[in-house]
Order: sequence, then C-alpha cells, then structure tokens
Amino acid sequence: MFLTISTTGSTEGPATDLGFLLHKHPGRAQVFSTSYGDAHVFYPEAGPEHCTAALLLEVDPPALVRRGRGKGRGGAPGSALAQYVNDRPYAASSLLAVALRTVFASALRGECRALPERAAAPLPLRAEVPALPARGGPALVARLFEPLGWQVTAEPVRLDDSFPEWGDSRYVRLVLEGELRLADALRHLYVLLPVLDDAKHYWVSADEVDKLLRFGEGWLAGHPEQQLITRRYLARRWSLTREANERLELVRLADADDVEVEEIDNAVAPERPEDAEERPAPLAVQRREAILAGLRAAGATRVLDLGCGQGQLVAALLKEPRFTEIVGVDVSVRALEMAARRLRLDRMGERQSSRVTLLQGSLAYTDKRLKGYDAAVLSEVVEHLDLPRLPALEYAVFGAARPRTVIVTTPNVEYNVRWETLPAGHRRHGDHRFEWTRREFRDWAEAVAARHGYAVEFQPVGPDDPEVGPPTQLALFTSTGASTDAGTDAAHENENEKKEEAA
Repeated sequence: MFLTISTTGSTEGPATDLGFLLHKHPGRAQVFSTSYGDAHVFYPEAGPEHCTAALLLEVDPPALVRRGRGKGRGGAPGSALAQYVNDRPYAASSLLAVALRTVFASALRGECRALPERAAAPLPLRAEVPALPARGGPALVARLFEPLGWQVTAEPVRLDDSFPEWGDSRYVRLVLEGELRLADALRHLYVLLPVLDDAKHYWVSADEVDKLLRFGEGWLAGHPEQQLITRRYLARRWSLTREANERLELVRLADADDVEVEEIDNAVAPERPEDAEERPAPLAVQRREAILAGLRAAGATRVLDLGCGQGQLVAALLKEPRFTEIVGVDVSVRALEMAARRLRLDRMGERQSSRVTLLQGSLAYTDKRLKGYDAAVLSEVVEHLDLPRLPALEYAVFGAARPRTVIVTTPNVEYNVRWETLPAGHRRHGDHRFEWTRREFRDWAEAVAARHGYAVEFQPVGPDDPEVGPPTQLALFTSTGASTDAGTDAAHENENEKKEEAA
C-alpha cells in the first residue's frame, strides 16, 4: 500500500517544513512496526520548492490472517487461499488508515512544537493513492472529498490494459489537491479510506464510535454524506451507527446555536425514576448481573468462563478485584482473538493481565487445566450443542473439573411468544440446537446434580411472566461432596483419554 503527501514552498517557509509537521526527518528512511507489517516512511523529494513524504505499508499476510477476522476480501469466509491471495498488500484500506494513525499520530492531532503556526495554517497539499478500492466508483469518491475542500481526480483502473473490453475494476487512482491544514488532510484520509473500501480488517467495537467522532471533529457533522460515512466506517453495525448519529446531531445543534455540546446535552430533562423503570437494562446485562451476584454469594475468587465467546463476561469479572483469577475458554480461536481485542490484553498492565487467561479448548473433552477452580459459568452455551453431546459436556464440567459452584443459563423457549419480532416456531438464534422449557431445564439440571453430587437451585433472569416465565433461566449448582456415580465417571474418564490419544 502506498500513499504520498506533497507540498510546495512559500514565503512562510520552505517545503521541507513538511518534515517538521509530520515529525519525520526528510534525510532519513524510517521503519515502524505495526500489527500487520512494517510501515516505511521516506521522502522521494525534499527541497525548498517541493517536498514529498511517502508512506509504504508492507503487509505481512500471515500476520493479517492470525490477527484478523479470517475473511479474505473477494473470497468466501474460511477459504484458505482467499486469506493469502487478495488485494490487501496493494490496495489502500483500513490497514493503511491504521498505519497513518500509528506513524503520524502527532500530525493527526495537529501538534508541532517546532512550527506551531505552520501546523495551524492551511498548506498547499497534494495526496496521491495509486490503488484505492472504491465501492461506489469515482462519483462517490468525489462526493466524499469535494465537500471538504479537495479537488478530486479519481481515475478508474482497468481490469487489464491488454483487454480494454473487460472494462474498469473497482479501483481508482486517487489524487487530492487543495489548501488545508495537514492534520485535517490526514483525518480525512484516516476516516474515508476504509469508508471507500467498505470493509475493515479488524473487529469493530464500541470504541470505534469515539475514533470516528474524534477524527471527524469539525467536518463530519455537516458532511452531506454523513449517514453513509458513519454506516460504512462502523461496518454497518446499526447500534453503533445510531449512537454515532445521535452524537453528531448534538454537535450540529451546538454549532448552529454557537454553544457547547454539553449545554445541548444537559438541556434534556432528567430521567424520572418511573421512566427508568419502563426501560429495563438489556437482557444480556441482566444475565451478567445475575451471574456476578451468584459468584459473589458463593465467595468465588477463581472463575472459569466456559464458552466465553467475545469476552463480555470476562470483562465484567475483571472490573471486580474480588475475582483474582479469570479463565476464558472457547473452542473458537477467532472468538478468543476478538475477546483479546475487546479486553485490550496487549495494552493491559502487568498486574491486571496476570488475572486473566484465554484458553482454546472443547467442552466435549476433559481438560486438566480446568481443575481446582472455585466456580465455572456456562452462560448461553448448552443450547449450542447437539443433545447427544450434552453428556460429554456434563462430565467434563461436573465430573472432571468439579468446581465448587457451577452457574448455567439458557433461554426459556416458553417466553419466545413474547418476542414480537420472532416468528412462531423459530429459535432465538440460528445456531441454537434446542431451547428448553422450564420443566425440561429443571429435569436436566436436577439429574446432573444427582449424578455428580451437587445441589441445585433455580432463578429467573429478566421479567418473570406469570404465564410463560422469564426469558432466561438460571441454575446454580453447589457441590455437596463426591460424585454419586463413580463407575460412570471412571468410564467417562477412560473414554475421554482414548479420544484425546486418538486426536
């Protein structure tokens, strides 16, 4: 991936001031390590009349596959070839945007101690990207950049010069020219490169809204294509898009009234207690609160989150110092990578990171790493297994790992009639293999408790409807002693050892 930024000299200063503004010396070629390869910064020309800075991102495809979402653009998810053979090493995308933020962080903030006046003033700039994927074509490129003060040249790249009848590809050669502050130019590129590509190589989480508003400050709220930019930048995640649009509307109103955003935001009447009762917390939040309350009551400090997914419960456990050791386990490597990003393990302090471990493993097999913990949580996990595999999970957790406390939550199928958007006869999630009634869940839990020496009690999670019960049902298992079925446990142990040896 390749990007150049050029300027010309003026009476205010030579063109080589660009080196001060970018905090990169024109006389040196520098290399910066990123999560997806090396970013090279060098100057093809550096004189008083003309100066050009170049950013070359040398993508490491294996690193991208390891850290990314595993979806090769232009190929089907899970296609091994598409993960390595694609346009990402060459075409500007969110990878280049991340490199911009990594390499030119101070310039993006508009900071330059050596030349603060130059950093605050418009410069004659020319930015060029030789290969830019543009979903929407040259017309969309112009609609995105021209309202920001750029003169736009977006030349379509032919699929093959030898066969002009094949037509144009979805790539353009982009040239932007105009007089803007360097920080503004970099922010435009940072936001709009992934918007034009209409894809991101990393998981889009809630903090992406803050990034969008930070780098879109001063221009995004009034942009005629604000809705499209927001939707594409946030990877069409509707909840994040709605939040971003609401915050941008506050910015627009504040600008119109020449007041601070906080004044507009505080103008909303405070919420009355009765209003708060009408809008209960989301079911996922209520479920986590119920699990945390059960763990606190049990006095657990070392906790297993079995089937941890993207790490929501692990994050909640980390907020409470009482939980000194937290282990998240999932069969999906991709889910664990997303959990690591959500938890920001790579930025976490040593003391905090020592409390959490993420393990890849299957709950259908015994795992010696899971023995000796105070508690284990199976939150919305059992319904994702085929019924014939439940006995294996049961033994792996209750027979082999044997934590003192086990908390299991699962949907109550009877409550599904209360979901207006759920068609009759459908399960809540396409991957659910089954959903139990309250009686079915109670029968299963009581049988498990009897087989393995646990007592069990049941709690509703969410509004407890007098006719159909709560949306989520929770079983809290507490160990009463040794397993009551030692022969069955030994048979399971032998069977699992044989499976592990065969694997």
